[in-house]
Amino acid sequence: MKTMKKILCVVLAVATVAFAFAACSSNTKTNKLTMATNATFPPYEYNEGGKIVGIDVEIAQAIADKLGMELEIVDTEFDSIIPGVQGGKYDMGMAGMTVTDERLESVNFSTSYAKGIQSVIVKEDSAIKSVDDISSKTKIGVQVATTGCIYAEDDYGVEAVSEFQNGASAVQALVSGKIDCVIIDNQPAQAFVAENEGLKILDTAYAEEDYAICFNKNDKELEEKVNAALEELIADGTVKRILDKYITAE
Repeated sequence: MKTMKKILCVVLAVATVAFAFAACSSNTKTNKLTMATNATFPPYEYNEGGKIVGIDVEIAQAIADKLGMELEIVDTEFDSIIPGVQGGKYDMGMAGMTVTDERLESVNFSTSYAKGIQSVIVKEDSAIKSVDDISSKTKIGVQVATTGCIYAEDDYGVEAVSEFQNGASAVQALVSGKIDCVIIDNQPAQAFVAENEGLKILDTAYAEEDYAICFNKNDKELEEKVNAALEELIADGTVKRILDKYITAE
């Protein structure tokens, strides 16, 4: 009988250790904050020296630090971010993403942390002098699934719009004369114009919008925690300091 008790104690001890290890592993897993982004959108997210950096990266890291979580960044195609968040592949999406009614049907959004402007890039000798000169006959380049793409297709028709996987490809199509203009967020627009001689940004903005973090509609607990941390970082000036670090006031 004593032998049986010893065996039972050993089994229970092993089970307890296994359970503790499993719990520890589970906690480690759930303590990771996975952020999906598309690192072709300077200064919000881009590659530098083999590392993804930018405004969104620093804000996400500040949120993770405040929550005591480990930040994991996954670089993926922009149009796969929302489906990935919906399917639970990523905890959140942060990629200079604008809040729209269409996107709100699929995901929830945090408080807005930055303002975005959709701008138009043209060649310096272009006949397009203002946004009013764009029409359904204009060959417009956009990044697929972005608000620039959505707005352009709504305003000028799908046939007028050429979709590219990223902004750089759209700009190269403009440089080579395949399209007449590119509609894209103002900050990457400035970077692309600086890198490509003979291009300029129109003085008139195409649209203004709000950037926010997207979440799975069923993960309200995480959404509330991240949003609370974000609002604290906005209130204490951390977000503004990060924005000011990357964006020079005009």
